Amino acid sequence: MSGDEHSYTTSILVNKSPGEVFKAINDIKNWWSENIEGNTNKTGAELFYHYNDVHLMKLKIVELRPYDKIVWFVKDFFFNFTQDKAELEGTKIVFDIIRKGDQTQILFTHHGLVQECECYTVCKTAWDELIGESLYQLITTGKGNPISKQYEGFDAGFVEAWRSGR
Repeated sequence: MSGDEHSYTTSILVNKSPGEVFKAINDIKNWWSENIEGNTNKTGAELFYHYNDVHLMKLKIVELRPYDKIVWFVKDFFFNFTQDKAELEGTKIVFDIIRKGDQTQILFTHHGLVQECECYTVCKTAWDELIGESLYQLITTGKGNPISKQYEGFDAGFVEAWRSGR
């Protein structure tokens, strides 16, 4: 992960406790995507995400410190529109939960997602919306705006083959 000090980061500040924030982050189907499978409440657990057959990802929860920090390791990654299809494989997605008086800050960093990445603009835009809008809304109003589940219009066979190890 060269250039890690330049990795994508964003933060939000909410009038909720670290416990409420931790719980909301782990409720990924209600802020990120309805197309995520797996248990978010256990270190070592694996998650599978896909957006149609355009973006597929396997994540492993490598750190889960209640009210403090969540770290996901990107085990496997696929974009169908980049030259390096696995460009973000081996990166880490980190949520630092920081109490600030009566408020809680989420410092989100995707370590390894740097401006030199071909997918940087697409990923930055997605994380800006997912963290700054959907997760924020879930925490503050109880309702996020996750990516809807897709049922047709994509190669489900490809998705399943990729998920199973190609």
